[in-house]
Amino acid sequence: MTFIHDDFLLNTPQAKVLYHDYAKDMPIVDYHCHLPPEQVAENRQFRNLTEVWLAGDHYKWRALRANGINERFITGNASDREKFDQWCTTVPYTLRNPLYHWTHLELRKPFGISDRLLDSSSAQYVWDHCNELLKTSGFTARGLMMQAKVKMVGTTDDPVDDLAAHKITAADKNFACAMLPSWRPDNAMAVDNPDFYNRYLDKLSAVADVQITHFDDLLKALQVRHDYFHANGCRLSDHGLETVPGADFTREEIESIFNRVRSGKSLTAHEVEQFQICMLIELAIMDHAKGWAQQFHIGAIRNNNPRLFRQIGPNTGFDSIGDHNYAKPLAKFLGRLDDNNQLTKTILYNLNPRDNEMIGTMIGNFQDGSTPGKIQFGSGWWFLDQMDGMTKQIDALSQLGLLSRFIGMLTDSRSFLSYSRHDYFRRILCGMLGRDMVNGILPNDSKMLGKLVQDISFNNAKNYFSFVLPE
Repeated sequence: MTFIHDDFLLNTPQAKVLYHDYAKDMPIVDYHCHLPPEQVAENRQFRNLTEVWLAGDHYKWRALRANGINERFITGNASDREKFDQWCTTVPYTLRNPLYHWTHLELRKPFGISDRLLDSSSAQYVWDHCNELLKTSGFTARGLMMQAKVKMVGTTDDPVDDLAAHKITAADKNFACAMLPSWRPDNAMAVDNPDFYNRYLDKLSAVADVQITHFDDLLKALQVRHDYFHANGCRLSDHGLETVPGADFTREEIESIFNRVRSGKSLTAHEVEQFQICMLIELAIMDHAKGWAQQFHIGAIRNNNPRLFRQIGPNTGFDSIGDHNYAKPLAKFLGRLDDNNQLTKTILYNLNPRDNEMIGTMIGNFQDGSTPGKIQFGSGWWFLDQMDGMTKQIDALSQLGLLSRFIGMLTDSRSFLSYSRHDYFRRILCGMLGRDMVNGILPNDSKMLGKLVQDISFNNAKNYFSFVLPE
């Protein structure tokens, strides 16, 4: 049974031409992901399919739990084969969930399995076939990236990280992919937890060789690390925000707040908001000074299950879409930077789909003619990186901005098999454009639309960022 075939999601002749002739073979700039840099540096040879496919994938973990699978077979001490078997049992129950498409896309490429569906009856074949391939050089961490034609991958890195894995990878001139760090300073803003925050500042103090006693010391230490990241190829920052803080503040208030939290005292919600918006501004100024781009991922409520957070920790599948209203504070934040000519290239991602049109119009407020698509509406993110979410994001951007300047898809994943999401995105994009060509909404001009597809698939991202890509 062939489910994911060559023309999957391509329901018009025009869509097929756009995909096969223009999109399919374009390289990938994966400018935001959560791949472990150490696995790239060591060129990890994965022991089996569970290790490369299920470990760390909280999308799959959520589905397993919803299917009544005990945690032992998800994040617990069951064997890798037992965990794989439970996933095979669960897959038929994921129909109409994007996991069903992703699963079979990932089996088709890179493993070449397209003649059967994954379930308990096919488990043994899939396990044996994939595990044999994982023993070969084309299926190591780097091998999988090369198969997917990845030219650049942007990992997500804390300011205290030593970037040792990035240095190792950069020194290997035989690896035709740039693995570059991305600056993720969320912990430097986490003043809502004084104990954690002070332990973090002690680490930051040590790596920056700056004694952090006052607020200016914090900024100095972060600048030292910002410089270090830049020297190691970083050209992009990233911020995970539940909402956008909008409180007014004075420098004196920020210094007082910092002194209080540094002495271990708890802050009010208003003080936390004041400190965080001040930090966002200071960090954005650092990014602008170096010509970096900045990303803001807005709207996730994380770690909603206290019991399982205590038991198995963060990033394990207990997050949800938030419902904050943040249009005014976002405009205020961007406007303050723009007023002072300190607004760098910016990518905004929303997690609540109700905010699509708000973000689609917000980006137009701060385009300044300096860079095509300077302010970007980021691709469908997290719970929205599926067919409906991506389609609505593309529709909103098309109607309210310039789809032609869109920098396209990213994996936002911890798995080396997730590059199929770029293929999924390209098929959805070509399908949408092909239907518009058939319906007379767009010119029936494959060359014109093909250029659009290639730009969104690769060229726009390549031109937008200041990355140095291998030939």
